[in-house]
Amino acid sequence: MSFSEFTQSDYEVIERDYALLKEAARKRCASEEELQVVQKAFDFANEAHRNVRRRSGEPYILHPIAVAKIVVSDIGLGYKSISAALLHDVVEDTDYTVEDIRKLFGDKIASLVEGLTKIKNVLDSQAGKDEAYTRSLQAENFKRILLTLGDDVRVVLIKLADRLHNCRTIEFMPEYKRDKILSETMFIFVPLAHRLGLYEIKSEMENIWLRYKEPDAYAEISALIDRNLSDKKKEIDRFIIPVEEALEKAGFQFEIRKRVKTPYSIWHKMQTKNISFEEVYDLYAIRIIFTPDSSSNESERDQCYHIFSIITGIYKYKPERVRDWVKHPKSNGYEALHCTLLSDNGVWIEVQIRTKRMDDIAEKGIAAHWAYKKDGYVSENDSEMDKWLDKVKDIISNPDVGALELLEIVHNDLVSSDIVVFTPKGDQKSVQKGATALDLAYQIHTDIGHHAIAAKVNMKLVPLSYVLRSGDQVEIITAEDEKPKKEWLHFLYTRHARNAVMDYFRADRAQMAKAGRDIVQEQLKAIGIHPSDGMFRRMALQMEVGNADELFFRYSLGLIPFDAIVDMAGQKPVQQTKRRWTFPWSRKEAPAKPKYILASCCKPIPGDAIVAFKQPDGTISVHKKSCNVAESIASKHGDWIVTPQWEEIQGQDYLVRISIRGTDRVGLLNEITRYISLVMGINMKKMVLGSEEGIFEGYLDLFVHDKDVLTTLMGKISGISGIERVMRTEL
Repeated sequence: MSFSEFTQSDYEVIERDYALLKEAARKRCASEEELQVVQKAFDFANEAHRNVRRRSGEPYILHPIAVAKIVVSDIGLGYKSISAALLHDVVEDTDYTVEDIRKLFGDKIASLVEGLTKIKNVLDSQAGKDEAYTRSLQAENFKRILLTLGDDVRVVLIKLADRLHNCRTIEFMPEYKRDKILSETMFIFVPLAHRLGLYEIKSEMENIWLRYKEPDAYAEISALIDRNLSDKKKEIDRFIIPVEEALEKAGFQFEIRKRVKTPYSIWHKMQTKNISFEEVYDLYAIRIIFTPDSSSNESERDQCYHIFSIITGIYKYKPERVRDWVKHPKSNGYEALHCTLLSDNGVWIEVQIRTKRMDDIAEKGIAAHWAYKKDGYVSENDSEMDKWLDKVKDIISNPDVGALELLEIVHNDLVSSDIVVFTPKGDQKSVQKGATALDLAYQIHTDIGHHAIAAKVNMKLVPLSYVLRSGDQVEIITAEDEKPKKEWLHFLYTRHARNAVMDYFRADRAQMAKAGRDIVQEQLKAIGIHPSDGMFRRMALQMEVGNADELFFRYSLGLIPFDAIVDMAGQKPVQQTKRRWTFPWSRKEAPAKPKYILASCCKPIPGDAIVAFKQPDGTISVHKKSCNVAESIASKHGDWIVTPQWEEIQGQDYLVRISIRGTDRVGLLNEITRYISLVMGINMKKMVLGSEEGIFEGYLDLFVHDKDVLTTLMGKISGISGIERVMRTEL
């Protein structure tokens, strides 16, 4: 922030932006008195932030106005939340106190502002030395943030609006701060927005993350979307015409909206499914949003199925791509019926069928969910959101859960999805997707889990490791003399079940930890590594398991492989003679001889966008900015972030993998390898390529000097006759 007298132009911009906010607030306020509270909050904040500017140079008050606009327009909250959004930085950035806010605006607005002030203090805090590293001040403080979910969820909703606007203006931040904010955003705030049903906010945050973390991919995918959309626009319009005619004939009141998949969602699908842009099926979608006929004998759900039967009578559809979130809504309250139809011109188009109520909840999430409940609309699915909030409150209020563990638990819970299974009596149970029969046993009761020996799924006997599928009917078989086994930890999926088994073995923790330490020390010495207590403390910190005893306890349980311990004990830093780095050190001067470790999880190469972390032992690990491991570290230890820049050093090569797919022909393999070796002079470490039914597919592991060389190589291979796809993939 900076201070300078506002100009007439500044006052005009402030007046313009507030007028837009007031217009939006007027539609949401129930009375003129409520609107007057919003006006009073603006006047107060405007005066408090007078002549204060943001990094961008614009008047600071434009930020609270923008946050309030998101709160009312994108989330749908009322006048108290709008007022709190306008006031959210006053206590932190001026001499006013929460008590001043309470006297002027009452207890509720004051408590919202106080909650937001605490969150800002937490996220802006920086951990100190040594002890702070081990307990992670950032994670401890984030626990306090999550506790606001148990107090007033509106605090978190307003914070999401604040974070979204900060992401929109992130270009004005220094790079290390930008990396910290984006990592926090992707690790916690994006999943939180998803769980609270705020789809538009989630999508915008994801796209901003991609634009800064993978700028080349963002630009390339955005250009491909624009090019494809201009080509396919007329086809989509033609696709809609018979749908409109059929629904009108059936008497439905509806509107149809067009949607294109976002750059991030396309990029994510390409990465996770290892496919090209052209192979993304659901690039285009239309939404059919209808008002249910209250006089009809059909329920709201049945009317969705009626529309489905009409449109699938016009176009062919993919049965395996039907998603029925009307019968079984997502845990964030999302309800819709999705299907993918084939247009007459051979383009696959996703169709989403929603009622007006479903669409409101899909767009505004939990706020719309509550609004419909307040208006007397009760659905059998209404409790899903409330159940999830209760579960989170239970997790975060548990005094035995450490801060780092809590952060991981909440992140995993936020990004998980649920499936529905049934008991032998037909009772419905929601379980995490990926859960096993044993996970379900522990979910029912810890004693049932401890004594489980097998399960019957759909009347057939299966092992406890069986991964449940939606719709399965499950019976758990127990035996009185059965006890938990260490091997269970290798296939259990849910945190609750894993913790229950680990708690069972904790009675022998000291003995198991000692035995584990003795074995590790002996095996390390056998391969020429001489361990020390300091080395084990560093390992525990890197593994985020608390201390060395916990490290050896988990090793004895088989949760930490010996190879991982060897990797951490024998990490070799990048030699200083091989590379020079420059750092914009923001808090301390750079050490004379820092040691850099190129992360094995993402294997960055020169030209990749990178982020680095100064570890407690002084080494600096370097990751790709989009690396999941880097995101996790940055979200927990934002104060470790440093931002090195690649500087080319001739003669050093890096291992990468490219995946290739195409139509097989005689001489194709020879043409590819000849170009790589003879024309480009690139070393190949490994080649796994094969042909089946005329399709040529596989991957090559190569040593390249930098990203430019890799890009050139991939472009040339793409031009070889028969090649359909060339992609850089994870090793």
